[in-house]
Amino acid sequence: VQGRDTRLVLEVAQHLGESTVRTIAMDGTEGLVRGQKVLDSGAPIKIPVGPETLGRIMNVIGEPIDERGPIKTKQFAAIHAEAPEFMEMSVEQEILVTGIKVVDLLAPYAKGGKIGLFGGAGVGKTVLIMELINNVAKAHGGYSVFAGVGERTREGNDLYHEMIESGVINLKDATSKVALVYGQMNEPPGARARVALTGLTVAEYFRDQEGQDVLLFIDNIFRFTQAGSEVSALLGRIPSAVGYQPTLATDMGTMQERITTTKKGSITSVQAIYVPADDLTDPAPATTFAHLDATTVLSRAIAELGIYPAVDPLDSTSRIMDPNIVGNEHYDVARGVQKILQDYKSLQDIIAILGMDELSEEDKLTVSRARKIQRFLSQPFQVAEVFTGHMGKLVPLKETIKGFQQILAGEYDHLPEQ
Repeated sequence: VQGRDTRLVLEVAQHLGESTVRTIAMDGTEGLVRGQKVLDSGAPIKIPVGPETLGRIMNVIGEPIDERGPIKTKQFAAIHAEAPEFMEMSVEQEILVTGIKVVDLLAPYAKGGKIGLFGGAGVGKTVLIMELINNVAKAHGGYSVFAGVGERTREGNDLYHEMIESGVINLKDATSKVALVYGQMNEPPGARARVALTGLTVAEYFRDQEGQDVLLFIDNIFRFTQAGSEVSALLGRIPSAVGYQPTLATDMGTMQERITTTKKGSITSVQAIYVPADDLTDPAPATTFAHLDATTVLSRAIAELGIYPAVDPLDSTSRIMDPNIVGNEHYDVARGVQKILQDYKSLQDIIAILGMDELSEEDKLTVSRARKIQRFLSQPFQVAEVFTGHMGKLVPLKETIKGFQQILAGEYDHLPEQ
């Protein structure tokens, strides 16, 4: 739109006739008047990509919003792109080792997979995301892209400053490991519906041009659907189930199919998923579920025990938890751990009513091992050192498997739980 102080970009959504189009605004439309001149760019929205985006925050149209001057790059890419062809895709299944014991052992992430992070407010989604960014940067030297979609501006600001404190973003030189793309709650629906694509485009550059294994974080994928439904209503489309847009599955599929492993590199995405009214059958989370390879469920009950990360070991799942992919040893240990935790869960009622003394010796042993396992599934995070005072730990997969194997075999039965 011409004749405005701030740049307003409109994306054409419908053609209404010879010279009339209906568009979606990527920013506030206050002060727009009928008859104002607009310039047809003749191309989709293009954003800056490349190493220059690392350590910077940009908005949906690629403008820097961190007050650190323009992003100096000659490379630009359109936010709408085709998913990779069948021929380009890689079919190898490989674990992405995160260094977080509970994840690596029980619900491992696949390289180039899609992971859903489920959890209510305040159980540690953001801290887990920051630890993953930190570990991937340190263990794999890889880059991460964080797309803040329709979440609180305060959280985005906190995340940025915490990343500076923990060294993931370095303001002094070009060693930052993460690019940030924000379209927060106060943005119009057009921006919130497109900001996930902007983040994805930045990640695609690192995968396709630099052959990197990139981590893409989307917080929160539900807001992407929500913004799509607002835009759909404004365009006058007939709503489908629960008032969502009729194109819900298409919108989700178009984006999720671009997140994949190619022969050059991979994009592994971790998506925080808000579940409206805790109803997993709601069309928005239900459509997201179809695309996920692994789910990490954060539980308030575990957080209340003071066990962090508060991952629910019995509720989290992974598609690659298969002896052909992870190996027999890993598979057997993981299933053994889950069995003991499940047995402990079923004994908890008896313990609550009759106490520990009424249990058989075998059950007492199960309880004692399960409680050790529960504590051993927690670990201090490097990004939380400032708050906990404990050194963070990145645990190799072999060590994780060995440790749990020894607990299951009873080698630590003589040690106290603590």
